[in-house]
Amino acid sequence: MSSLSSVATLSAPAPQASQRELPPELAQIRAQALADGLPYAGGITPKQAWALVQTGKVLLVDVRTAEERKFVGHVPDSLHVAWATGTSLSRNPRFVRELESKLGGKDVPALLLCRSGKRSAAAAEAATKAGLSCIFNVLEGFEGELDAAQQRGKADGWRFHGLPWVQD
Repeated sequence: MSSLSSVATLSAPAPQASQRELPPELAQIRAQALADGLPYAGGITPKQAWALVQTGKVLLVDVRTAEERKFVGHVPDSLHVAWATGTSLSRNPRFVRELESKLGGKDVPALLLCRSGKRSAAAAEAATKAGLSCIFNVLEGFEGELDAAQQRGKADGWRFHGLPWVQD
């Protein structure tokens, strides 16, 4: 089931060289992440992520598998670079190269999204270690954490917050 009631067309062209300055919200998050010793630019809530994506100053990159995007759903017009592939979730050895290519450079602000915020945090760390300077993790992910009944999407995550998504 998809939630299209609040879908705004995501026309987020890749930021150009003149747009490399971080939005103030991200600059503040990055400063806090640096102070906290995080190995990437910081974490951002799903609602903050959607608000920033709508400005066109950042890109949203889904790092889940193609199968997860197809069968669970995805954010309309989000970019896709799988952090891991297949049922065994084997790490994609080309992840950083593919990410940089899709972003159009090492300094383009990007928000990484996975199922719960864990793989996207690992992906953000790897991208940062490889020299990408503005990589943020979307906290809670697309589906959120497991609850007491071992189900996702009941307490947090992109879909829980009623943000735009579609399902193939």
